[in-house]
Amino acid sequence: MKLLQITIALLFSLSLYCQKPAYKIYNAKGKKVTYKKMLKSLTKDDIILFGELHNNPISHWLQYEVTADLNQTEQLVLGAEMLEADNQTQVNNYLAGIIDAKALDTVARLWPNYKTDYAPLVDFAKENELIFTATNIPRRYASLVYKKGFSALDTLSKAEKQWIAPLPIAFDSELPTYKNILKMMGDHGTPELVMAQAIKDATMAHFILQNHRTNTIFIHYNGAYHSDNYEGILWYLRKEKSDLNYTTITTVLQENLKKLEKENLSRADFIISVDSHMTNTY
Repeated sequence: MKLLQITIALLFSLSLYCQKPAYKIYNAKGKKVTYKKMLKSLTKDDIILFGELHNNPISHWLQYEVTADLNQTEQLVLGAEMLEADNQTQVNNYLAGIIDAKALDTVARLWPNYKTDYAPLVDFAKENELIFTATNIPRRYASLVYKKGFSALDTLSKAEKQWIAPLPIAFDSELPTYKNILKMMGDHGTPELVMAQAIKDATMAHFILQNHRTNTIFIHYNGAYHSDNYEGILWYLRKEKSDLNYTTITTVLQENLKKLEKENLSRADFIISVDSHMTNTY
C-alpha cells in the first residue's frame, strides 16, 4: 500500500512537472510572481491599469479573474478603453436593465470582439451592480486630431468637449513611448498621429479620475501600449493626481516563458508573459 501511495505521488508530481504553462507572471525586475501574490499587491491600489493585447485570450481571462477575485474583498469601479465616453448613457442603461445586449449593440459603437472579450466584464459589472466607465475619446474626435492636430479641438462645441479631456491638452512629444510611435510607423508617422494617441491617453485618464471614488479600486482595461513603460495614461494620471497608488499590468508574448526577456523588463509593475503560440480571439 505504501509503495502504491509513493508511486501515485510520483506520477502526480511528474504530471504537474510536464504541464506546459500558457503564461507566467513577472514583476518589473523579472522575478517570477504568483497570481496570489500579485492579487494581494493589487488590493493596496487606488487605480490599476490592466494592459492587454486586444486579441489575446489570456489577457481577457486574467482581466476577468482579477476583477472577480478583487471584488470579493474590495469595492470596485470598472472602466475600459473599448467604450467611448459619449456612449456612457447607453452603457448605463444596459447596466440598469433598461436595454438588453442586442439594443446596446445597436446604439453603442462596440468593438468587433466586444461579445467575446469585453461583454463578460460589462456583464460582471451589471451582475454585481458596479459602475462601468466608458473612458475613451469618441473616435471622430481622435480622427480629427490625427488629421489636423490639437488645434482642431478648439472648433468643437461646448457639448462636444464634454467627451474629451479638458483643453488645452498637456503633451510631451519627447516621451519615449510617443517617439517610438514615429519610429514604428516610419514614413507614415506624423506629429498628428502621436497627438491622436496622446488625446486618447489624456481622455482615458480624465474619465478614470472623474469616476474614481475614495476607498475604491478603479480597474481600467486598455491596450498595453497605452500604459506600458509607465507612460501614456499613467503619465496623465500622475500629472493630475500624484498622491494615488497606481499599478500597471501588461501582457507580452514570448517563445520561452522560463525567463522574462530583457526588452520586457520594467515594462510594467506586473508583466504577464504569454506563450507566443497562444491562439488569438480574432
